[in-house]
Amino acid sequence: MVEPDAKRIIIIGGGPAGLTAAYELCKANVASVVLEKDSMMGGLSRTVTYKGYHFDIGGHRFFTKVKAVDDLWREVLPNGDFLRRRRLSRIYFNNNFLHYPLRFSSALFQIGILNGLLILLSYLRAQIFPRKQVLTFEHWVTNRFGSRFYQLFFKTYTEKVWGIPCAEITADWAAQRIKDLSLASTLRNLLFKQRAKDKGTVIKSLIEEFDYPRLGPGMMWGKMAGLVTERGGTVRLNTRLQSIEWSAGKVERVVVDCNGERETLTGSHFISSMPIRELVQSLNPPAPAEVQMAAARLNYRDFITVILIVNRRDIFPDNWIYIHDPEVKMGRVQNFKNWSPQMVADPEKTCLGLEYFCFEDDPLWRMSDAELIELGKLEIEKVCLVKAAEVEDGVVVRVPKAYPVYDHTYKQSLAVIRGFLGGLENLQLVGRNGMHKYNNQDHSMLTAMLAVKNILGANYDLWEVNTEQEHLEQTGAAAQQYRLLASTQPPVPERVRGLRETALETEV
Repeated sequence: MVEPDAKRIIIIGGGPAGLTAAYELCKANVASVVLEKDSMMGGLSRTVTYKGYHFDIGGHRFFTKVKAVDDLWREVLPNGDFLRRRRLSRIYFNNNFLHYPLRFSSALFQIGILNGLLILLSYLRAQIFPRKQVLTFEHWVTNRFGSRFYQLFFKTYTEKVWGIPCAEITADWAAQRIKDLSLASTLRNLLFKQRAKDKGTVIKSLIEEFDYPRLGPGMMWGKMAGLVTERGGTVRLNTRLQSIEWSAGKVERVVVDCNGERETLTGSHFISSMPIRELVQSLNPPAPAEVQMAAARLNYRDFITVILIVNRRDIFPDNWIYIHDPEVKMGRVQNFKNWSPQMVADPEKTCLGLEYFCFEDDPLWRMSDAELIELGKLEIEKVCLVKAAEVEDGVVVRVPKAYPVYDHTYKQSLAVIRGFLGGLENLQLVGRNGMHKYNNQDHSMLTAMLAVKNILGANYDLWEVNTEQEHLEQTGAAAQQYRLLASTQPPVPERVRGLRETALETEV
């Protein structure tokens, strides 16, 4: 048992949020134990290695408007371990590759003058005869951009990634997601380069430069875990939570399983980044029935990366390509060599990551690894990037519960759960799945940093981070930091009420 006045923090989850909490606690000379169920740290932001090839799960750019987070990145990794990368990404549709953000040359020569004219006419028609009742994503985008632009640049990819028809996504989400992007801003982007001094106001989807660790984001989390251990913290892999034991408004201990061995760990404070649904299901004694039912209603989108090792030095110059073709299942292709040359074992070869978005009950998720690799080979040839015969090896990485789903019941469910968990005074929720918020790693890290400040005596409301309002008790420069953070996070779509559930947004 811990001494009454001692602090021993149990952190559930070893992703960006959990590791940041442990690191900040070490700097305050507070003991902590990080419990991670997988065999490596980093969560969705980890870097996987296969035969000397390194690959990122989803592509994680290091870009933030919050100085505290940026400072922490530089504190953990020397500047020499960061590469400044020039963003290059394109959209594949209709057997063409179009630069995104849009460029004048692409618009003129690849879309074509006729298509450009149709986009303009469609846009003018939408301005003259707008839909008066705007209920869905499709309505909102068509009113703002015209139906032709919507069909080319929004519909197919949106539905592929989120698993939901655009006609069923609420207009509110569209207004939030692309409120700063208009046809006028797109046209400006075609004609003028984004100046460096505009970085503070740049639309997130149009960011042209970012930083990236030379061996992938896992380099950051591996180094951070090492620093935590060096400074007296404990990091435990392959340690799965079995139960969270609580009473009298406090969590008292957790029971874990590590390689078949059960163990009980006590603590004074607990920080969790595990999916809320699993957290509620782990409570002992069980939560009230209405809380359990609310947790059961929370859903998640799952993610598959099919890695293909291609026997070709150069394939395409992009960091990634969005696949808008409805004839293939993949949503995006990463070229890890173009994120960092050091990600590939052999410079004469290329490592591609084909990304698929699905649910655990989808046929795609149930396919064997061999079947997925064959599917990937067929689809990468179908979009004219690589011939199947050039692929010499492959591997599959599956990430369940990669993205929290925002359906029409999640807000109500989350409110019920928060109302109950708020009564456990020494438990704080942080990170993406921990708070059921689809946000980037800088948001996850900031929630963890503030959770540590709370343990040390502050009183921050973590649920107010990444809102348009000022943070609790924060004014001036601090409030501006929270507003800047909110401006860089990807909002998530919601279904129109009454239609079937599920939706998500992926970090681009």
